Amino acid sequence: MKNIAIFAKVHDPRCQVVAGELVKWLEQRGLEPLIEAHLARHLGRGPGLDRDDIPDRAELVVVLGGDGTLISVARLIGDRGLPILGVNLGSLGFLTEVTVEEMYDVLDNCLTGSFELSPRMMLTARIIREGELFGEYRALNDVVINKGAVARIIDIETMVDDAYLTTFKSDGLIISSPTGSTGYSLSAQGPIIYPELNCLVITPICPHTLTNRPIVISGNARVSAIIKTQNEDVLLTLDGQVGVELRYGDVVQVAQAENRSCLIQSKSRDFFEVLRTKLKWGER
Repeated sequence: MKNIAIFAKVHDPRCQVVAGELVKWLEQRGLEPLIEAHLARHLGRGPGLDRDDIPDRAELVVVLGGDGTLISVARLIGDRGLPILGVNLGSLGFLTEVTVEEMYDVLDNCLTGSFELSPRMMLTARIIREGELFGEYRALNDVVINKGAVARIIDIETMVDDAYLTTFKSDGLIISSPTGSTGYSLSAQGPIIYPELNCLVITPICPHTLTNRPIVISGNARVSAIIKTQNEDVLLTLDGQVGVELRYGDVVQVAQAENRSCLIQSKSRDFFEVLRTKLKWGER
């Protein structure tokens, strides 16, 4: 590996310090750090590179920040299959599980090819409006249909492949990957899914029917959610970071993407330890 991309939570002073130290560490080893333009300006490293151009040049991606920063980078990388090392400078850190103190040891292992990858399902969301493709998007965690700030309960007719599931009367609907099961879906009483399983989770948000509960379906299925409420503000959000307005009759189709994100695993902890640490399992 020669070209190492660096992304960071730019406005976090600690991320800037760690990024500056990482750039020097890479250069001392004859490696080329690929620095996004905004971060480069903060580090005084010249103009930097356009964010969209970096994935085509990188062989390894280092993300400094929290899960939100990593999720945005995973969407940017798309189907290129680049290994991503998430270094936790945020709060929870379900995805960015490597600490700053561990970072250089893990990087040394990466440069010698001694690392393990955790492949994570990505989601593809398509909006069909009046029979035509309106937009297509990618997400790592979840695709969410939400009512607007002053909207009433919305009706969402939901299909799994060609089978009718139900019409949710709720504040919205979350369709999450296994990785996203510890995000918004968990807050809405969804189940925790082991991240490398092949499944999707459908979780209603504050359903107006007591019998509506989250459901886990095959990862090979396609979920179609049809907006059945008129004259209300309804939004589609991708990973809580990208938003699109929806209209009455719009169909949101969600399925697993063809390629997966490849997260570098920490050798010092596993998924269950992360759960115990972040969710305080076993503590009273």
